Parts: sequence; C-alpha cells; structure tokens
Amino acid sequence: MRFWVPADAAAKACGADAVAAAIAAEAARRGIPVEIIRNGTRGMVWLEPLVEVEAPEGRLGFGPMTVADVAALFAAPAKHPKALGPTEEIPFFKRQTRLTFARCGRTDPLSLSEYEAGGGLAGLRAALAKKPEEIIDDIVTSGLRGRGGAGFPTGIKWRTVQLARAPKKYIVCNADEGDSGSFADRMLMEGDPFCLIEGMAIAALATGATQGFVYIRSEYPDAIAVMRRAVGIATAAGVIGDAVLGTGHAFHIEIREGAGAYVCGEETSLLNSLEGKRGVVRAKPPLPALQGFMAAPTVVNNVLSLAAVPWIMAEGPEAYSAIGIGRSRGTIPLQIAGNVQFGGLFETGFGITLGEIVNDIAGGTASGRPVKAVQVGGPLGAYHPVSDFELAFCYECFAEQKGLVGHAGLVVHDDTADMMALARFAMEFCAVESCGKCTPCRIGAVRGIETLDRIAAGDGAALALLDDLCELMKTGSLCALGGFTPYPVQSALRHFPEEFTPVREAAE
Repeated sequence: MRFWVPADAAAKACGADAVAAAIAAEAARRGIPVEIIRNGTRGMVWLEPLVEVEAPEGRLGFGPMTVADVAALFAAPAKHPKALGPTEEIPFFKRQTRLTFARCGRTDPLSLSEYEAGGGLAGLRAALAKKPEEIIDDIVTSGLRGRGGAGFPTGIKWRTVQLARAPKKYIVCNADEGDSGSFADRMLMEGDPFCLIEGMAIAALATGATQGFVYIRSEYPDAIAVMRRAVGIATAAGVIGDAVLGTGHAFHIEIREGAGAYVCGEETSLLNSLEGKRGVVRAKPPLPALQGFMAAPTVVNNVLSLAAVPWIMAEGPEAYSAIGIGRSRGTIPLQIAGNVQFGGLFETGFGITLGEIVNDIAGGTASGRPVKAVQVGGPLGAYHPVSDFELAFCYECFAEQKGLVGHAGLVVHDDTADMMALARFAMEFCAVESCGKCTPCRIGAVRGIETLDRIAAGDGAALALLDDLCELMKTGSLCALGGFTPYPVQSALRHFPEEFTPVREAAE
C-alpha cells in the first residue's frame, strides 16, 4: 500500500507526524508492506492531516485524520467515515487554476526526479535556449507582477538589473512572510522547493546574477530545513552551482534566516539584515535594482513571483497573460483564514469577486454568524464590508476602493468583531514593529493608539485628529509599514462609523 501524509507545518501542527507513525505501526502489525511519502499539503487546511491512499482510480483522500482513524484505512477504506473520494475531485481543489502550486501536495518535495516528472526544469531548459533580453521580454509579456504586495511588474525590475553594469549581481528571494493570514510562501517552500530554485536560476540567467539568497523568516523552521536540503540536492545534481544544468552559467544559492522583524519584509530592510546590519528601511533612491545587496544591482522578488516564472517559461508568456483581468494577469494564490468554514490556499485567476471567495469558496463563517468584515492584504490591509463583495480581486479594483491586494491573505470576521479594537491593533502593531527610521511611522503609530483611546473614552474631537494623523502617515512614511497602517484604521472608520461614535456623544 502507498500512502501520502503531508509533512507541511500546518499538517504537522494538526497531528500528521503521529498519523504517519500510526500508519507505519498498523502496517507492521498486519504484516503489510507500505510506502509512506511525506508530501507537501494540498492547501485544504480544514482537512489536515489529509491522508491519501493509492487506488486504481487514483489517489483517494481521507481527513481530517487522527491516530484512532488509521486502523480503518486497512480494514475497509471504502467505508471509512472520513473518506473523501478522489482528492482532486474535492470541490475546493477541483475548481482551482493551479499553475504555481501545480505540484504542491502531489510529490515528495525533495525528490528531484519526481519534480522533473511533473514538468520541473522545463522552464529552465527553455530559458537556457534564449538570450537574457528574450527571457525578460517573456516575463514582461506575461504581465507577471510582484506577488509580495507591491504589484510592481517583475520584468521591468529584471530589465533594470540586466542593463546595470557591475562586476557582480544578486537575486534575493524575499521569504519573510509575516502577514497575518498568509502562508503561501511557506507552503510552496515546504511543498515544492525546487520550483523556487528553478525560478531564481531563470532570474539569474536573465540578469547575469551569479549569487542568490533566500531570506526566510525565523518562525519557519520547517521551510528553512527543506530549502537547505533542496539547495544541496539541486547543487549536487548540477541544476545550480558552478554550471547551471551543465552550461557556462554559474549560480549559487544560500539560505539565510531572518531575525523576527516584520519590517524586514520590506526589501531595503531585508537587504540591510542580509548584510548583517540592523533591519531598518533605506531611503530610495538609489533603488535596490541598481544598488541593492552590497551596493550591487539586485533583484528582490517574493517567493510566489519567482515560483511563477518556470511555468511562464515552459508554457509561454501568452498562456499566462490569457488568465486574469485588466493589468492583473495570471493566477493569485488566495490564502483564506479567520472565521471561515474552509480555510486554506486557493489558486485562481484574477477577477473572482470577494463575495465568491468568502461565501462560496470559504463557505461563510465557521461560527454561522453573518460576515461583518474581511481584511485583505495582511495586518495593514483595509477592512471590506459585505457591500464590497462585488469587488473583483485585482490590484486596480482594490486600489480604487482604497484597499490593497497585498500578499492576498484574507482574514474573515463575523458580526461580533469590534472594529475599533481592530483599528487600535493596527496602530499598536505598527508601533511595535516600526524600525524607527522615520518619524511618521515611529511616532505616528504611538499617537494613533493614544488618539483611538481618546475616542473610546468619549472625545469626539479626536476623530478629525485621527484622520489627519492617518493622512500624514500615508504620505510621510518611508515604507509601506507606516504608509499602509492607516488603511485598516480608515477603512474601519469609513465603513463602520457607528463603532467609533464617542461614548460621550452616545450618552447625549
């Protein structure tokens, strides 16, 4: 018998290791030879641990599994109380458009042969047959934009680095995924690490870089371990190293561990940390594309941006750009969390509405109460009320509604949520995580907490002061930490003004 049991951190947190051990023990007790593959997760977190069993009709899913459920897998799997049928027919999974996450959950993450069998390295081989400028033209044509939050065109950034003249260039992967409700970077690194390595190698070919770094947040020990092993395997196999796939191109990758600072998700803070300095924001210009790591031209891209590149090179930029809406092309891995029935990762083309995501895909709230607000884009994202549910999921549509897509994390709240408390949390989060480089962020967030406390205590005059303070932070902060903190505050105030009515006024 052949079993797949995820070794993804979320699955392990739900007891996957114990379930895998129980399968091995039960098989030994029955004298049945088994193979247990520790795959990545399919992204259906509410079903973890999701165990898959090989059958003539394909892989059958069972979940969420416990140790007590294991014996029945051997006795009568067809009648198992947690049988889900063919895994890829589960509605949440079946309706996805999986490009970046096509292999995640299907293969052994550290098997290079399985990676190749699933289409891996086809993009790198296609890139090796092209000139650097042709690779970049393909990325520009695809419409790929930064998936880390800013949405900057990836090809434009690469072209800037490619045209820069310098003795050494770098590719830096930003894997400092710190947003609440976000886990796609971790899931990709733990479930399909060679995809990220391949994407970085293609970026190196396009720009002339010879050294790469993957900067992973310290809170991701499993991802760090998997990526280190994957880099070692890829180097030993000649995928990267002194000669990329046996050619004359050299590209080495090193894994670096972050130090727990949220602000290091901002590219210049990350670069300072990578250089061994304090993680504080740099003033721009100069841009990192011209003076980045060690003052050399540097591509800084998010995990999902780089992981999308192999598919684009293998299947063609036109196939990628054919998906999406407006200037938001390709797929977006939605990370659905909070008060929902079906939390997990859902990869789909841009253009799906917010209401479809929350009501249809996520199944509404787990509490059964009405949805009140959805925060999109992490702790600095705007809160969207139900009246925004017709909003198409794309960069421009959200910007028009004074929101942001960010890293595409969604946190759903029901009607019991205290919007003033959530707004205060945003200011408090900024105050704690600020690097201290600029006054609007360092001092503004502290004043924001004080102002919200005044409103809660009944000071109506503080409402105008709060709005002025938010505008100052948006226009005066050096980076997105201070600049985006007003988004959750102002959106909560705009859509739920009754919750900010001062106690004194209410009493009157």
